Amino acid sequence: MRRSGLLRVGLTLVAVSPLGVGIWALFAPRSFFDDFPAAGRHWVSAVGPYNEHLVRDVGALNLALGVLLVAAGVLLGRTLVRAAIVAWLIYAVPHLVFHASTLGVLSPLDDLANMVGLGLLVVLPLALLAVTGRGEASEAPSGLRRPGG
Repeated sequence: MRRSGLLRVGLTLVAVSPLGVGIWALFAPRSFFDDFPAAGRHWVSAVGPYNEHLVRDVGALNLALGVLLVAAGVLLGRTLVRAAIVAWLIYAVPHLVFHASTLGVLSPLDDLANMVGLGLLVVLPLALLAVTGRGEASEAPSGLRRPGG
């Protein structure tokens, strides 16, 4: 697979999480708080009291990051891709660290699922960041390059 295809697929995979979380938390904050991640699991409500303002803010921030990741995957400008990945990692790494420091609040199976999911959302973007450093890359979006440029 070409580097551009790899970046598009990878950025799309990463974007699925913040887009899903963002839409759910922003537009149905109580449901998100009570029911995330679904299937009878209750990861958010296990950690603290409900705060609609905080849940909606988290939703809006996740949605914004998801849109940025999608834009980076569509346009594929090297600087935009790197900035989107770094912005995501600034969110994802502390999120992973927090949950790693609160192991035991959830069941062992839920802790494992949480750590695997959050860990993948750090490892995959780091791998994508490494891909952006290989070879020549244009700053212009792939569809806007000048002929011969």
